[in-house]
This record gives sequence, C-alpha cells and structure tokens, in this order.
Amino acid sequence: MTLPQGLTDPRIARGEAIANKGGQIRRVDEYTYQVRSQSGLWYYDVLSTEAGWVCSCPDAKYHDSKCKHIIAVEFSFAIRKEVRQSIAIAPITGQACPSCGSDGTVRHGIRRNESGDIQRFSCKSCGKWFVVNLGFERMHATPQMISSAMQLYFTGESLRNVQRFLRLQGVNISHVSIYKWIRKYVKLMGSYLDQMKPQVSDTWRTDELYLKVKGDMKYLFAMMDDETRFWIAQQVSSNKGTSDVRPMFKEAQSITGKKPKTLISDGAGNFLIATRKEWWTRYANDRTEHVRDIRLGGRVHNNKMERMNGEVRDREKVMRGLKTVDTPILKGYQIFHNFIRPHEALDGKTPAEAAGIKVEGENKWMTLIQNASRSHMAEPSCQGTPEEQTTTP
Repeated sequence: MTLPQGLTDPRIARGEAIANKGGQIRRVDEYTYQVRSQSGLWYYDVLSTEAGWVCSCPDAKYHDSKCKHIIAVEFSFAIRKEVRQSIAIAPITGQACPSCGSDGTVRHGIRRNESGDIQRFSCKSCGKWFVVNLGFERMHATPQMISSAMQLYFTGESLRNVQRFLRLQGVNISHVSIYKWIRKYVKLMGSYLDQMKPQVSDTWRTDELYLKVKGDMKYLFAMMDDETRFWIAQQVSSNKGTSDVRPMFKEAQSITGKKPKTLISDGAGNFLIATRKEWWTRYANDRTEHVRDIRLGGRVHNNKMERMNGEVRDREKVMRGLKTVDTPILKGYQIFHNFIRPHEALDGKTPAEAAGIKVEGENKWMTLIQNASRSHMAEPSCQGTPEEQTTTP
C-alpha cells in the first residue's frame, strides 16, 4: 500500500493495527465509514469527498495530514482486495472426448435436423463420434434460441412476445413451452450457483416489496450486499411487519459463510426480531449493528435496495402478477440480476463479478447452463457410463 510522504511510522502502524484488529471499522455506505476511537466507546466519521478522505477526529481537524482512522480505512480497502478470490465459470467446448477423455478430437461435419444445426466431433483415440450439447439434450430448439428466450424474458418481454421473436427465427414454439424452459433451467442453475460463496462486504441491506400472487397481496423480502449489490437471499411471505424472516437471514448466512457487521433496513419490526434472534451475541465486537433510522434525505438511506426493488417491479408489471408463490420467476430474476445484468454503478460489472464470481463467454446463459448440467451429472446419484452421458448422432 502506497501512502503519501510526510506521515510518521507510528501513525501508519496504528492505522494498520486498527484495520487488522477487527470490529473497529463500520461501512455505512460507499462514501461513509465509522472508525472506533481507541480511547473510548464512540466512533469517528470518515467521509470520502472530492478532495479526498476527511475524518471528524481532532487529529484530522488540527493537523494537515492523514489521521490513523483514515489510514485504517485505506488499509481495510487493501486487505479486502488481497482476501477476495476470483472464481471463473468458463464455457464448455468440445475439446475433450466424453468417452475416453482424449484431447485428440476434430470437427466431423454438421448434424442437421428440424431443430437446428449441431456441430459433430470425432475422437482420434477411440474413434467415437459425439456432439457437444450439454444441458440441452433432447430439446427441440437450439441452445442459442433457448438462451435468447431467457435473456428477452428477464429483460422485460412477455412470454408471447418472446414466442413471436422465436417465430421470426423459424422456431414454432408455444409460450407454455418457453415457461417450461425457464422453470427447468432456473432450477438447474439455482442449485449450482447456490454452492458458490460470493465475497461480499460486511454491510448488508434488506427491504420488502409487495407483489400480487393470484390476486392476493404478498411481500417479497430480499437481502443484498451494499458494496457489490449482490442479491444474497429472498423470501415470499403474506405479511409485511409480522412475518418471520429468519429463514432469509439463515439462508444469507449459509450462502456467504458469515453474518454482516451492519444491517440497514426500514423500521419494520420483523427485521429487528430476526436480527436479535439470529445475529445477536453478548460479545459487542461480534454483534451486528442494525441501522433502522433511514430516510431519503438522511445520512443513511436505502436507495440501493429501492433500486433493486424497481427492477423486480418492472418485471412483475409485464406479468400482471405472479401465479404461484413458488414461481421460478423470482429465482430466475435473482440469477439474472447477479450473474447476467451489468450495472453502471459497478463500472459495467455484474454483482457476481464484483463479488469474485466471473461468468465468461459471450453467452453467459449458455455458460451457466452447461456448467450446471455438468455439475449435476457429476453427482453420485446422476453418474452413469460414458455412453449414457453422451449424445450420439
């Protein structure tokens, strides 16, 4: 870490000690941090401005240099970059033979039928032919059409508009079949992606959004990371302030492997109850601070969470309400939000990429479906002979 000249070594050492101690720095938002005083129980505000970092402590006010609290925040940034590891989900190609595992494969013509064209391969070692159609076996439409349909649907088009698009591409399919595609692949990708641990920050946000399910009012509760905007967990309940949201809290902690140091929510009582029952501890340094006094014009607000609620609302308006509580649409949009949709606030990255999970390839839907299908086939209950796992011409 490079620090400006003129700083004394004791100040740098004290700032580094605060950053490494744990429980001393609280992230309110991307511009505001709170660093605990080393001589008392109060906190100093460290703010990010156009002129740089400023601190409310006396040392920063009366000396023209960075105080140990600002240095601690800068060290905290450096520590997070070193700890965060990147997971790459790469597209699956036909380089290896599924029967013998040999890399000596060559292209061997095109298989043509009414469902589309599929590249065939042959293996020089075992002499077998195969096609790479992982995750899309026995599907009448091509992988490109299925992934295009999912992209159109989760960007706001209705099922019938997606159906009209596919007809222009020569695929005569019903809107019911498109919904079945979504249900099938959302379940497949969801079970695969839930096994990955995102590298999220210590500040989370939660809120609720009302939805209509078969004409009845329901509430979608969601948990999101403040720094990466990664949608961690969700839950659908019947009531706003009295529903038990502890299952969502448990799911969020299970997915991330930790609990937040700061939770920002509105004043709903069920958030307070869940925080106390799930994350309260008698050790003050390990306790989750629950920030409930939020407002649009205040220092602490929940604008990021409201922005994500707007995304879900735009998708729900086209559908004119949901049909079932266990609909795959909400889980599918969570996957779309985290792994597919780039965010301007993240410099064009997806929340998953900001959290250390990068989906490679031009068609990210296809990359996720292929890897999820391979992971499912590798499970003991799904294993079979190579011939059973290979689509032959």
